Amino acid sequence: MKRIAIIGGGLSGLSAAYQLAQESIDFTLFEASGRLGGIVETVQRDGFVIECGPDSWVTEKPWARQLAIELGLENEMIGSNDRWRRTYLLEGRHLIAMPDGMRMMVPTQWAPVLNSPLFSWQARLGYLREIRRATELKESSLGDGDDESVSGFVRRHFGDEVAQTIAGPLLAGVFGGSVDTLSVRAVMPGFVKLEREHGSLIAGLQQRQATSSDSVFTSLKSGLETLIRRMTDTLPRESVRLSHEVRSIRREGSQWIIDANGFTSQYGVLIVATPAHISRHLLSTIHEQFDSLLAMAATSAIVVALAFSAEPANRLRIPRGFGYLVPQRTSEPAKNQFSQLLACTFVDQKFNHRAPQGAVLLRAFFGGDTAPLLMQESDEALVTLALQRLSQVLGPLSEPSIALVRRWPLSLPQYAVGHLDRMARLAELTASLPSLHLIGNAYHGVGLPDLIREGRDAARRIAQS
Repeated sequence: MKRIAIIGGGLSGLSAAYQLAQESIDFTLFEASGRLGGIVETVQRDGFVIECGPDSWVTEKPWARQLAIELGLENEMIGSNDRWRRTYLLEGRHLIAMPDGMRMMVPTQWAPVLNSPLFSWQARLGYLREIRRATELKESSLGDGDDESVSGFVRRHFGDEVAQTIAGPLLAGVFGGSVDTLSVRAVMPGFVKLEREHGSLIAGLQQRQATSSDSVFTSLKSGLETLIRRMTDTLPRESVRLSHEVRSIRREGSQWIIDANGFTSQYGVLIVATPAHISRHLLSTIHEQFDSLLAMAATSAIVVALAFSAEPANRLRIPRGFGYLVPQRTSEPAKNQFSQLLACTFVDQKFNHRAPQGAVLLRAFFGGDTAPLLMQESDEALVTLALQRLSQVLGPLSEPSIALVRRWPLSLPQYAVGHLDRMARLAELTASLPSLHLIGNAYHGVGLPDLIREGRDAARRIAQS
């Protein structure tokens, strides 16, 4: 049996290691930090369950749920409180609720959209016209291999206002980037398919009429890090090397030579599960095309969690819902752009089991182009900034009982226009090196289910080879 190395112990690398362990295949997992799981981290303190990275997975993607059940966590799974599922957009200092029945920027009900103060009459007219333009939109739909930006796609259907007011904040909350550069084929493939089949996105969704009663999001009562710990517990202890940064990779014949912490070792199969910029650094000496194909922009994220115990929380006036998004106006003064808040989640309302009775848990999410400047600020400064920004919207906030800050540098890859074509060329390149497998959020999805699927599929391919 060939020796197998996994570089990177985030969720995708850990999932690959877990699957190899299930197949009784030996491996060595190298992780530069002192823990596994990457940005999946949970802090439990004084009855609060605080997610420092992602707080859930999208329920309709099955791979995280399947893994949780395998790990004996079926009774731990909780769905989001969708009866309270309302998302607000910040306009000035006022929160305006997204209309009911919206699937991202596409309405499934007319009345909420036509009566929403969120839209001008021009935007409402754009929605009404879109369904009448079905034939025109179908004829101009993207052909095989074609791509365009998310903003261009949404603008063609609904106009500029919807692209900037709805699509922009929604996608910034996931990717921390701009809809003007994100690839619609990579980011919203379902909508591209709807356009090709129906022309009108509204008509396509109306025909689907999904009837699933499942919650939109799923998490674990004790936090997502429980998933990490359960997988870690299945791994042979001698197979995991924490605080082992891989400095270089080289190829000798059919073997991969890895230098980690100054020590070299040889492997027949290599799984690289690092962020794109690190994978590019490690692999560019193997083949020059890796340098260009892995040249991918990425933005950083900062999460500030603020927990308020029951007594001070009683004085807060948090609206009913999951949280709010902040549209990024390019005309804002630079001083406001420096404190670029992208979103705030009302965690205790989104999920049960996150805060003691009567307490409030908020998460502020900073990112985008100004994140590198904020990354240099102290924890105290970031907590103060989060309190200031949230107080402008939610009213005065007292000092929190718990405040946590997590910085996730270059953690959000930007799937730019042409991304899928680049991934196809990357697949051709790796096919010429069949003992090399690339996995992670830089390729085919950033959500937890996608990362789990990629990791386990890579391990299964190795097991079958």
